[in-house]
Formats: sequence, C-alpha cells, structure tokens
Amino acid sequence: MKNIIKVEHPVLSNIVTKLRDINTDSYLFRKYLAEISRILLLEALKNVKTVEKETEIWIGKFKFPALIEENYVFIPIMRAGLPMLDGVFEVLKNAQAGFLAIKRNEKTLESVLYYDRVPPLKGKTAVILDPMVATGGSLDYAVNVIKEKNPEKIVSLNVIGAPEGLSRISEKHPDITVYIAEIDEKLNDKGFIIPGIGDAGDRAFRT
Repeated sequence: MKNIIKVEHPVLSNIVTKLRDINTDSYLFRKYLAEISRILLLEALKNVKTVEKETEIWIGKFKFPALIEENYVFIPIMRAGLPMLDGVFEVLKNAQAGFLAIKRNEKTLESVLYYDRVPPLKGKTAVILDPMVATGGSLDYAVNVIKEKNPEKIVSLNVIGAPEGLSRISEKHPDITVYIAEIDEKLNDKGFIIPGIGDAGDRAFRT
C-alpha cells in the first residue's frame, strides 16, 4: 500500500489514545479530531512547492515563499468529518470548503450519497476529511464523486483505518495519497474497526 502513509509522531499517537477513551466527552472529541487533522495536513504539505509572494514588511516590499492557499479545497465527509475542518483551516485559512454527505447502509455496508456541495475543483487540490476508513466504501465513493469534478490532486486525511478498507483504497485509487494516524487490527463481522474509536459521528455530536 504505497499510497497509504501512516504518520508517525508520539504526539499524534497520544491524541488518538484520548479519542479511544470512552470517557472523552463530545467537546474534547471534536477538539482532538481537529488537532489530529492539523498534524496530518502538515505532513501532507511537507513536500509541496511554494511560490514567491511579494510581501510588504517593515523595511519595504520583498518576496518570500508562500503557498497558494486558494488552490486547496477541504471536503469533510459529513457528519464525522466536520470537526476536522477547524484543524485544517488553522493551517490554510484562505482555503475553500466543500461538503459531501455519505451514509453507509448498515445492512449491505454499501455507501449512499445524499448531499453534494463541492465547489469547482479544476486545478485544485481536494483534501478529503474523514476520521474512519472501515470497509473503505465511503472513501471509495467520495473519491469517485470528487474525480468527476477533475481536481488536479486528491489527498485524504484519516484518523483510524482498518487494513481491509485501506487495501481497497490503495488498489482502486493508487493515484491518491492517504495520510492516516493509526492503522488498527481488523474489521469485525459488522464492518466496524477493531479496536477503533466507536462511531465517530455519534461521539462527536452526542447522537
């Protein structure tokens, strides 16, 4: 799985452990998701090329390296991906956001799209935000929807994934890069990640 990058950092591992704790309340759960997404985005941008931007400083105008923030579009998968927006916007404040709502049918485990509010992506880098990669169905579906909008590049930021789902994404979408904090042991017979963090959307919004 060459396009699946597990981000190694002790601080990241520490925050994920806090997410796993069933005693973590919804407020802190959302805060931790935001912090994890910020760390993952920093890793994803590590080798991005900068441009020279003219900037007025105290002694005049000079050119310094900068990112074209407007070329990035953050796309959380609702509901669970919404708290991740806060973290990535701390890094790129001038980026755009789009929204996809994809629900997994708990009987068939198939994904269904019921909301698509993504801006034009031509020439842009689409950054998918979704805490969980279980079967990989929702992420696979999201990538297919986004590819139809012709972005220049697709990156996915995920907190926890199962080997089964990540293998699916790696095989079906070798042209995208996934940055993930933890790869867990397996899926159970209901398609949930073990040990996992429970239902991220339910825990984030107390539903």
